[in-house]
Amino acid sequence: MLHNLVDSILNVKKQHTLGEVIEFSGIALHGGGNVNLRILPADIDHGVVFQRIDVSRNTSLIPATWDMVNDTVLSTTIKNSNGISVSTIEHLMAALSGSGIDNVLIQIDGPEVPIMDGSSEPFVYGFQSSGVVEQKAARNILKILQPVEVFGESGEHIALYPANDFSIDFEIDFNSSAVREKTLDVTLVNGAFNHEISAARTFGFLEDVDKMRAAGLGLGGSLDNVVIVDGENILNSGGLRYEDEFVRHKILDCVGDVYLAGGPILGRIEAYKTGHYFNNKLLRQLFANPDAWEWITEVNKTAHQTSELMAVSA
Repeated sequence: MLHNLVDSILNVKKQHTLGEVIEFSGIALHGGGNVNLRILPADIDHGVVFQRIDVSRNTSLIPATWDMVNDTVLSTTIKNSNGISVSTIEHLMAALSGSGIDNVLIQIDGPEVPIMDGSSEPFVYGFQSSGVVEQKAARNILKILQPVEVFGESGEHIALYPANDFSIDFEIDFNSSAVREKTLDVTLVNGAFNHEISAARTFGFLEDVDKMRAAGLGLGGSLDNVVIVDGENILNSGGLRYEDEFVRHKILDCVGDVYLAGGPILGRIEAYKTGHYFNNKLLRQLFANPDAWEWITEVNKTAHQTSELMAVSA
């Protein structure tokens, strides 16, 4: 009885993986080619690891961690010491974060994750269909102990503060009358990411399309996977999924980028006009200061509460 009571009080959060192998196929947003993914269940403490199966298996593993990020131009790219990379990982990483998945091996036959519909929702739906399986080990949680702030030269700002849950307050500022709702503050607990954020799609401006393609970017982009803004008009036939879809998608990107910390974060992010570069710079600055963070488990987080309650009961 005592053990059951303690387990109930602690509400221990376990690590999770997938219930079965799941596959996705689609076009690469920037490269333009077709890409196939196989996401496999993995053991405790494996983490999220990509494997390029179109190259030598001996050099193809890439851990999805902040220190492997080598490019943040219009997406997030990770690269291993053998020069093997995978780009546009942020929507998939956000879906893993929102679904509470800690351990998977992601096999991919190309250099870029497929864009799907431009959001995380297809991945989230796939994970739910596969089933998410609890494992016999507690999750490692990154607890923020001290504020960490990053500033840009054009007013950009992103900061991470101590908090009792994970939340993001984001503000965007685009010179377009089509972007009406510019701020959103969301607490990402109890499935809030999957319900409120995951369906928000990536977006771009028609005036930038030719420049991007001339630079070899956005070659797979279309109205099927990108919200395109032309002046005050949304060119997609269905319009926006939310009035504030733009800022929701920026939060989605942020969730995916900061999951490269290596686990869920116990802290609050406040961001203004930032993107992939600043998201990664925030993690680099955080981990450069050992006094600003610590890894805990859910047991560590609530153990003092248990001690107090047991003392009262006694």
